[in-house]
Amino acid sequence: MLERQVIQSVGFRNIKENGKITGFQFKIRLPYYRGIFLSQLRPGTLYVDGEKVDREDIIWNINGQDHTFEEMKSNMKDHWATTTPAILKVPKEGGLSQGYHDLTYGFCFTSSYMPPAMQNNLDPDKEAFIFMPEFGHHVNSRRLIIV
Repeated sequence: MLERQVIQSVGFRNIKENGKITGFQFKIRLPYYRGIFLSQLRPGTLYVDGEKVDREDIIWNINGQDHTFEEMKSNMKDHWATTTPAILKVPKEGGLSQGYHDLTYGFCFTSSYMPPAMQNNLDPDKEAFIFMPEFGHHVNSRRLIIV
């Protein structure tokens, strides 16, 4: 079941590999009824407790496959459906401490039926001047807990 929020509370946790915590992850949902191809996605910057994480450092897991920002730019084959949350993985030695963390993350996407001139200046890190669901919800914030 999807939560109403774009940043999901279920799935927020540290990543453990070979007995060592190597980072953390969280899920986001796509608030767009049609779904999108990965090449349409415009990832933004993540802020966790005020600490900046560049979009190039985030791994997107969609449909069980990991994708970097660079790989998604030209991926016109893989599709992100509205009903499937994406898992965003962030490498960070030791992960996040137990307790509450404030996440702010922006992303948007292009739309196949909107003129390119309207989409050239999409900035996933800034709220849109006009709310246009065709381009996604730009900036999302949520306080989540790791136990």
